[in-house]
Amino acid sequence: MAIQHLNSAPSAPAASRPYPMAHPGYGKRTAPDQQPRRADDFMLLPLRERSIAGFIDHLPEGAAMDVKGLAKQLPLYGQQAVASALKALSVAGYLRRVRCLVGGEGGQVRWVFRTFWSRTARDNEWWAALVGAEREQTTTAAVPVPVAVRPVAPAVPQQRRQERASEQQAQDSAPPAPQGPSPAYAALAQLGRTDARLALSAADCTVLEPLAAEWLARGVDAEYLKQALAAGLPPQVDSPVGFVRRRLMSKIPPQVPAAPEPPASGTPVRRAMMECTECGAPGRPGALTDGLCRTCRRSGREADPAPEVLPAERDVRTYVAGLRDLLKAP
Repeated sequence: MAIQHLNSAPSAPAASRPYPMAHPGYGKRTAPDQQPRRADDFMLLPLRERSIAGFIDHLPEGAAMDVKGLAKQLPLYGQQAVASALKALSVAGYLRRVRCLVGGEGGQVRWVFRTFWSRTARDNEWWAALVGAEREQTTTAAVPVPVAVRPVAPAVPQQRRQERASEQQAQDSAPPAPQGPSPAYAALAQLGRTDARLALSAADCTVLEPLAAEWLARGVDAEYLKQALAAGLPPQVDSPVGFVRRRLMSKIPPQVPAAPEPPASGTPVRRAMMECTECGAPGRPGALTDGLCRTCRRSGREADPAPEVLPAERDVRTYVAGLRDLLKAP
């Protein structure tokens, strides 16, 4: 009679009951540099961990890896047993839970939770390097580089070229068209209409024009400039040009820093951090030794037994107590 091998790990879920998949971007992620499957995989693990490890190893990419879903597919183990097995597999170096911040088109940002699985046990340094690579990974869509194509000018007759040259020479020799006053000059010239105490001459506007232009270069408009210079005037202004110069220098607005440019469409921004396999607390890979936070590592340790008094030590105490009783006797 054939005897069933109880230590063998279960294979992939049956086709009649397909395993539930996680949302796109979530679930199981196979770590790189995997060794091919062998019959003695996970043989050094206890029976429960070996069975659950073999089941996870055969799950497809993107399968749901929550404790409740795994327990439904493993009738021999409940949720508490599955959670304990996942913790043991994390300590053994087979899995790590990672959360990644993914941003894409439209400025939408979301966290995705993944469980990285390695058929080969890895140490903490290897997992830390994997999380660092996942943090720096970006999927940049290939953007075609535009190539400047120089158009070929059609052939122009000699007579037409001479006419164009004469027209260009006439335009160069013509006097420049008169230009109007600059916005800064116009704002200074209108101060007298805003308040007669700030009436400036044409020479005063020319002298103060560079200072007013600096205001406009910092993002304010002409109306703001006039209101700032004419606000809270004293009853009498003896020197309008000196008063306006002092205000232009002392009340100049600050430089407004440029807003950061949003990421290009189709270029996700990713950040990744490791999670505690037991409680889900996020942290740096260096702080989550064996994939567990400090609290979960302490809870897994057994309490040290109380120091036991050796028999020889008890005999000495009894002997000393007897000597004291003899000394007290009459």
